[in-house]
Amino acid sequence: MLQKVEESGRLLERVRHHVEAIYHDTPIAMDHGELALALLELMGLDQHSDTRPAYVNHWSQRDALMITYGDSLLRDQEKPLVTLKQFLDDHTDGLLTGVHILPFYPWSSDDGFAVLDYSSVNEFLGDWGDINTIARDYDLMADLVINHCSGRSLWFENFLRGESPGKDYFFTASPQDDLSAVVRPRTSPLLREVETAEGTRHVWCTFSHDQVDLDFRNPDVLRQFVSIARQYLDNGVRIFRLDAVAFLWKVPGTDCLNLEETHEVVRLLRTLVEHAQPDALLITETNIPIQQNLSYFGNANEAHCVYNFSLPPLLVNTLVTGDCSHLKLWMMSMPPAQSGTAYFNFIASHDGIGLRPAEGLLSDEELDALVETMHRFGGHVSHRALENGESKPYEINISLFDALQGTTEGPDQWGLERFVCAHAIMLALEGIPGIYIHSLLGTRNDYDRVEHSGHYRAINRHQWSYPHLKAVLSSEDSIHARVFERIKALLSLRREQSAFHPNATQFSLHLGSALFGFWRQSIDRRQSVFCISNISDQPLPLALSDISLIGTDAWLDLIGGAHFHSRDEVVEVQPYQTLWITSI
Repeated sequence: MLQKVEESGRLLERVRHHVEAIYHDTPIAMDHGELALALLELMGLDQHSDTRPAYVNHWSQRDALMITYGDSLLRDQEKPLVTLKQFLDDHTDGLLTGVHILPFYPWSSDDGFAVLDYSSVNEFLGDWGDINTIARDYDLMADLVINHCSGRSLWFENFLRGESPGKDYFFTASPQDDLSAVVRPRTSPLLREVETAEGTRHVWCTFSHDQVDLDFRNPDVLRQFVSIARQYLDNGVRIFRLDAVAFLWKVPGTDCLNLEETHEVVRLLRTLVEHAQPDALLITETNIPIQQNLSYFGNANEAHCVYNFSLPPLLVNTLVTGDCSHLKLWMMSMPPAQSGTAYFNFIASHDGIGLRPAEGLLSDEELDALVETMHRFGGHVSHRALENGESKPYEINISLFDALQGTTEGPDQWGLERFVCAHAIMLALEGIPGIYIHSLLGTRNDYDRVEHSGHYRAINRHQWSYPHLKAVLSSEDSIHARVFERIKALLSLRREQSAFHPNATQFSLHLGSALFGFWRQSIDRRQSVFCISNISDQPLPLALSDISLIGTDAWLDLIGGAHFHSRDEVVEVQPYQTLWITSI
């Protein structure tokens, strides 16, 4: 009994430490100990909660997630979440262990990221029973849209009326405040003027005027989100994606990005979630320059995973220029993730190809050339506001399949091979892979959705008729079927290689600017895989002696099936071909 008291006492003190660090400089009077106890109670943790071991890897090479909207697949007379589950069961052959369902709550704009009610499932999609059904068979990632909510939510309506809950939930500022340094990803005015029961107020809107920023200086807001996290755990959520969390804490006069209080909120949520559900994970969605992004690992005490946001722009740039120099330098600069943490790798998403994470890695001229190439392939570009009032490209909006249909010279015949090459590289890199449903299916730019919605991001948010998709995937002549089968084949190979564990060793190979290569070694050192991709449109020779193969071993390319018996062999690597070479 004494041991239990000591352990739970440490947990309470740990939570209190987080609370004190968050609220050390806020004007609201509070008892930090009482707030800590209240948070433990909301999460279902009490005086007898045991501490949990830290630094545990809850993942392996068998893990891969699909990223999708709840309504990406539609069938008449059926809730989309039911259709989604049917697709996962019938078509992914057990190769996907998890699914990230983008916001499935009632919403007013931004395709779900202006949440009306965090506690409900959008009735068009289904209900909590459908969410639970998916979560029973797949690791479920859900968005905790923590920075803002809908300007039409009950909370915000109550804010306008001066009623609770919501009266003090939203961050306000004065137009006279020094806001010149504030970093944000949009060009719309930061402050929205509204009339409230207490007079004119100016509410803070990092993204849009329908996405009103919450004020975490009010501990009641924190209580609400801890309660929401508990509800999500109870409904099967095991991975929390902390949406736009970098903007959470605001201090006028600063850039209001990645402030220490924001990091402390992440640490607090980590403590609460991992004690309530030991295998639950936090992943931070921080689309910012690389060093700022990496800071959300903390000392292995913040996010379990961070998005590898620099990977999409660098990999696309590599494949359209035929030069891997920047990608290789970036990979060499990336520190190995500590035990208990991992990178979350992706190369396409519901948003677009973010350009901020490439700042400092690609020159302005190279970024301009990338933007121009994507324009030629049918893409659009979203902008963000700068301190001087000007704007700068922030994001390329294009389907990945169209983005890789050619090079800087224009479209060519290598689109499919280039697209598969991108996924072969991503699947072999250190980290956990996430594959957007429209990459899995090779979906093209959807211009009709752009026109209908008025938003560039809709270009990569196609909705498939599920009966039509089934017919397409059963056709041998379909490009979508060919993409789907080839990516599934890569996933099948990946999950059997211990060298592809998300935390396995990774070293760069130096094979010139047109051959991109790296070496993975399993944690137990029993397997090595040499991953080499020709990122050019010309065949290239690869001397096996250049990749340090042991001469006494026989080697196999896992993808193509070729055997190698001498390190003196020279292999011709075809345009956009990838080799995964391991000993046999």
